[in-house]
Amino acid sequence: MRTRKRDTRWLVGVALFVALQLVLQLTGIGLIPLPLIRATTLHIPVIVGAVLLGPLAGAVLGGVFGLCSMWTATTAPTALSFAFSPVWAAETSGAAGSAKAVWIALGCRIFIGVVSGWLWIALKKCKVNDLIALPVVGVAGALTNTVLVMGSIFLLLAPEFAAAQNIGMEAVLGVVLGIVFSSGAAEAVAAGILVTAVCKAMLHVPALNPRPQANT
Repeated sequence: MRTRKRDTRWLVGVALFVALQLVLQLTGIGLIPLPLIRATTLHIPVIVGAVLLGPLAGAVLGGVFGLCSMWTATTAPTALSFAFSPVWAAETSGAAGSAKAVWIALGCRIFIGVVSGWLWIALKKCKVNDLIALPVVGVAGALTNTVLVMGSIFLLLAPEFAAAQNIGMEAVLGVVLGIVFSSGAAEAVAAGILVTAVCKAMLHVPALNPRPQANT
């Protein structure tokens, strides 16, 4: 019976975070257009969900983030939509390009939740204080997104990226690193602050903490 209640709470928690992600997506503040790439807030529910509900929930929420990214890139294309939309990637690079876009948009975002969830578990096993562990997880989750996405674009789509930005191949690494150290760093700092504030308030909410307590 207790296991069934925990499973129900887990499902309710995941559903609540998915709903929050859809609100962010539909209001346009989940993926915010910038000159080179879209800044995101959709990684925040992924990281928070991974902390409160575990790595599996984080992976599910990361998948929702990825699907939102693919939808936005397909329906509101920019110069870099080929990196996130299998539809636009197929027009430029065929099936191989579509597979790369699926990995960048979906696979990389799933790893946000996996990394955040397991890092939180590891830090708690090491008895790290929440006020230290939570910002570390928030920053690590955001950087997982930025590094995996931009690293994959550099490794898999450097020629297409150079053509889209009208730059030489020798300049691709510099531009990618510029994105990582500018918008990526800002997202990491924001994630560290927001994840700490939200999780500190919600860690003891039973409906969002289906894991058994030490005295049960």
